[in-house]
Amino acid sequence: MIERFSLWDRSMAGIHISSHPLVRHHLVALRNPQTRSPEFRRTVRNLTLLLASEATAHLPLRTVEALTPLGTAPGGMLADRVAIVPILRAGLGMADGLLELIPDAEVWHVGLYRDERTLQPREYYNKLPRQCAATLAIVVDPMLATGGSAARTCQILHNAGISRLIFIALLAAPEGVAAFSASMPDVPVFVGAMDEKLNAAGFIVPGLGDAGDRQFGTSEPAGDHSVAIP
Repeated sequence: MIERFSLWDRSMAGIHISSHPLVRHHLVALRNPQTRSPEFRRTVRNLTLLLASEATAHLPLRTVEALTPLGTAPGGMLADRVAIVPILRAGLGMADGLLELIPDAEVWHVGLYRDERTLQPREYYNKLPRQCAATLAIVVDPMLATGGSAARTCQILHNAGISRLIFIALLAAPEGVAAFSASMPDVPVFVGAMDEKLNAAGFIVPGLGDAGDRQFGTSEPAGDHSVAIP
């Protein structure tokens, strides 16, 4: 179900674009400007479940004996201690979906905003534990646009001693993929779709607008009397 993204640059070998039919199905609703916040959030959750299943398909297991009503059966449990790291605020909806799959995971929060003039990430919140005991961190953000926020978050985690990372996004732009791959070549990236480009304001085109605003109801759907989503 995974289609490896290949461009002219071999540094993009770690980018995985889903070919799952349900991912493509749900992305239609996610892009639609008439999709209101409750349905948008449900769709973000559904897409996260699908992409996370692909992203975690090869995680190592430790062997266990599973207790059943009639005896025991051989089984496996995740060998990693997992941390889920949503990039605030848009990543929060994806973190909820991941927690359904990995309920024992820790959740750490990193808050970044993009300087609209320079398009560079600015950190405003960091809630990592003093002792980061996780062996794997899964970073989530709906959009991999310029790649700056994703790369900065991964650098924060590397500095905290987390060497193994996975990044999951719903949509990506080629410019962001190239920038992220250049700075974080060892971090695999799983995305729902690769879009055409970034516009001058750093938004993915055709994209879906502002994922944070659309999740949390801070912008009106197109068709209402509102400013159009960039």
